[in-house]
Amino acid sequence: MTTPLYDGGPHTDRLREVTEAATRAFSLLPARPEEVAPPPPGRGGAVARRLRTDPDTVERDLVRLVLTIVELLRQLMERQALHRVDQGGLTEDQEERLGMTLMVLHDRMTELCDRYGLTLEDLNLDLGPLGTLLPP
Repeated sequence: MTTPLYDGGPHTDRLREVTEAATRAFSLLPARPEEVAPPPPGRGGAVARRLRTDPDTVERDLVRLVLTIVELLRQLMERQALHRVDQGGLTEDQEERLGMTLMVLHDRMTELCDRYGLTLEDLNLDLGPLGTLLPP
């Protein structure tokens, strides 16, 4: 014999509360882009850049998103490498190879950005109140 999911007990009441709260929250969200309020003026006039779904720019925007993720990972690897060098856990040969690898990766990123008409600054997404994704 199985216990019905909605047996009328305290669990059912909690599920009903959560469902009603979610329904209220979603009813407050704008359904169309034109219903979204403009950004607050206190941000120095900076407008959040968003990926467009325009068929003419979708490839470039997708490349921009992918390159942004790759650049974020590249910067994280660079910081980790510097930390390992500072800790003294690498030999001189390992430090040299690591430095060369990071330089080559940076050069490839620059080449890919050039190919698609982007700059490394274009990859720095605005996260709204959190600031930008990549450090300045």
